Amino acid sequence: MYNRTKHRLHAILENTTPGDRTAQLFNFGVMALIVLNVAAIILETVQGLHDPYKRLFRGFEYFSIAAFTFEYVGRLWSCNANPRFAGHLIGRLRYAFTPMALVDLFSILPFYLPMFMTLDMRFLRILRLFRIIRVFKLARYSDALQTMGSVLRRKRPELIVTVSGGAMVLIIASCLMYDAEHNAQPEVFSSIPKTMWWAVVTLTTVGYGDMVPVTMMGRILGAVIAIMGVGMIALPAGLLGSGFLEEVQHKRRQHKTTCPHCGKEIEPQG
Repeated sequence: MYNRTKHRLHAILENTTPGDRTAQLFNFGVMALIVLNVAAIILETVQGLHDPYKRLFRGFEYFSIAAFTFEYVGRLWSCNANPRFAGHLIGRLRYAFTPMALVDLFSILPFYLPMFMTLDMRFLRILRLFRIIRVFKLARYSDALQTMGSVLRRKRPELIVTVSGGAMVLIIASCLMYDAEHNAQPEVFSSIPKTMWWAVVTLTTVGYGDMVPVTMMGRILGAVIAIMGVGMIALPAGLLGSGFLEEVQHKRRQHKTTCPHCGKEIEPQG
């Protein structure tokens, strides 16, 4: 009876059985609760809504915490049903440190921390905003977000190279622009770390205009760096685009079926 209950709870929480109505309703309910939580976190920062509906916001937060706590404890208790997390203690500890389990924990932790330690108001405000991490719980229920995660994992080496190259370009651009503009504008380009702000907004093609080169060399450098920024944005975009295409093709290959009469593969419709 104990093991049967554990396996049933695991099947509902993880939606492991195709066509399981209870699991589908549970997943839909949790997704709706997450979306409503994110909306509540945003809306309660509006003074005109927070003051008159303070009790409503608080009551909804208590309900959400109870639901998310039940979900977290239920997943932690039933995770042994998955052979990957076999073992009463070691298996649960291994599950507790998986990315999605950590998201589940951090989404309820801001509510419980003030009960066990004294915190100043500034840190409490940060904790309240930290509840927005609940939006990452949607990754468990959304096929689109799971696809994005698969793409990021598959393209991780290329993205690391791209980010590393971007960081090198940022540092070099900051050093060169500081050397070109410091004497002409010592109060604007006062240091290399401060010049990095200019390099960031230029390389990302935002260009706020709060720091503008005035020397001929500075303007030439600025033009070259701005053009390089277009390429820096295009590289990761191209990598992710090709990654999504590969992932979609991979999923289509997995879902191909064979005709029982002729043995040929049947392409999925749509």
